[in-house]
Amino acid sequence: MWVVRLSDKQLEVMKALLRSEENLGPALSRGLDALELARWDELPDAQLPWSDIEEQAGEQGVSEADVVWDLCGRRARHQAAAAGDTKPGTALVKHQDAA
Repeated sequence: MWVVRLSDKQLEVMKALLRSEENLGPALSRGLDALELARWDELPDAQLPWSDIEEQAGEQGVSEADVVWDLCGRRARHQAAAAGDTKPGTALVKHQDAA
């Protein structure tokens, strides 16, 4: 899989190039559909509680990246548990706030 970022002009040229093909076929047709739908500027900006992350990193003696990694994994495990999609032997981490 390739991930590219195109200017608006480059995106229009790519779409025009694909549309000019006489026989798109299924792969190029899906590629054109993806170009029609894909817009990076429509993605929301990520927002993280950096002060909490820095605090947790300092308490644990790890980097902020390690804390973010743990938070991402915890969210995925909690979402899976909420959906009843846990696998045997998978431990869920329970987050306890300091009082």
